Amino acid sequence: MNDRSNMSSFPVRNPRTGETDYLMPEFSSEDVAVLAKQLRAGQKLWAARSLEQRMAALKRLAEQIAAGKDELVQAVATDTGRWAESVLEVDSTIGTIQRWLRDAPSLLAPRAPLSSATPGIMVEQNLRPYPLAGIISPWNFPLLLSMIDAYPALLVGCAVMIKPSEVTPRFVPVIQRAIAEVPELASVIGFATGRGATGEAVVRQADMVCFTGSVRTGKRVGALAAECFIPCHLELGGKDAAIVCADADLDRAAKSLAWTSMVNAGQSCMSLERAYVDQHVFDEFVERLVREVSALKLNYPNIRQGQIGPVISEAQVSILKEHLADAKAKGARILTGGNVIQMGGGYWCEPTILVNTTPDMKVVSEETFGPMLPVIPFDTEEQAIELANDSIYGLSGCVFSADLDRAHRIAERLDAGGISINDAMLTGLAQEAIKQSFKSSGLGGSRMGTASLSRFYRNQAILVNQASSSVWCFLVGENENGNV
Repeated sequence: MNDRSNMSSFPVRNPRTGETDYLMPEFSSEDVAVLAKQLRAGQKLWAARSLEQRMAALKRLAEQIAAGKDELVQAVATDTGRWAESVLEVDSTIGTIQRWLRDAPSLLAPRAPLSSATPGIMVEQNLRPYPLAGIISPWNFPLLLSMIDAYPALLVGCAVMIKPSEVTPRFVPVIQRAIAEVPELASVIGFATGRGATGEAVVRQADMVCFTGSVRTGKRVGALAAECFIPCHLELGGKDAAIVCADADLDRAAKSLAWTSMVNAGQSCMSLERAYVDQHVFDEFVERLVREVSALKLNYPNIRQGQIGPVISEAQVSILKEHLADAKAKGARILTGGNVIQMGGGYWCEPTILVNTTPDMKVVSEETFGPMLPVIPFDTEEQAIELANDSIYGLSGCVFSADLDRAHRIAERLDAGGISINDAMLTGLAQEAIKQSFKSSGLGGSRMGTASLSRFYRNQAILVNQASSSVWCFLVGENENGNV
């Protein structure tokens, strides 16, 4: 939309080589204001279209994304340094559209008028979209988390302005070409690329904002949204805990925890970052877990071989090193992995299992966002729950037990928004589940499930008096001269 010929640019780093080999336009606050004005103009026509017309446009977008899948996967893979997850990310983006096309007709169907308890009054309910939704997304799943909030917003009738992470923006020109093939959408989807100042400008121009990212930045976004007096929905960091009971299927638990703590090199807000295991099976479980994790390989030098990609953001390297050094200095024992290594200019963190950890260690108390899992024994069910809840975070978690009644009993006492039983990270797969973030892991409505649509509209009531005169005349009464 904007003329970008006069824009400044910012460099983008390749996580596999360490080189800054790409430039993206950097939107100034003035550029963001121009884009917002254009999107608002497009939104009026977009909101006036029928739901069926909006759905048809999104269906064509899904077809365009599928047609250009290879190029989109390559862009995401170059920015993130991983392959299998990038394929899954593009497929999930298409799947998210298909899910909304299936569910939207019933969720956004016109509501029948209701009779009020007050005689003579009929109540009609309208859904009024926020004209411009601002979406600020993180670097770990750049395409999926840029678009996951855009689709429901568009179906409701909003225009969307997306500010992707400056760390992983290469997908933007690729998906913009797909969007350009659907002219109705091209007028209501805009990307404002840039760094922190660009994100601030997006918040200031939007009518509501969805942010996914760190707690520190999320709090700043929340404060700015409050200053601008707009609603804000935040999904932030996590320190997800697993509880493995003595009666659990240990093989199943070990395989699940190995994968969900290490997938995408642990760079997911829902990665398992703590495991609490019944002391009666602790040694046996740790042995199985270490065997599973030790089998994982770094995807170097071939991006399509091995399961563990590089550290995507260079800023995260120092955090991983700090957590490892702190754990070692305080007496933790590393059973496998334990090193951040540089290869070909990029950084890889070895899949790491730690024991003999204590609550004061950063790897136990702070979000690591890397492939490290401290494993800690517990004595009683009550202690396991207390340990799992001893965190400022409350995003998700999991419980393993052959006794489903017991697993449910534990799950219902965990202070987190999504709890998986006998598996982990299921909330990332079951998009129908309505969940909110607890504690410092977030604020606002659920981005999952049918409730996620309600973030993008306001409820308007139209109240019609069908009686022969004002209802107030009967409620308050008139004197003989007709005066109240």
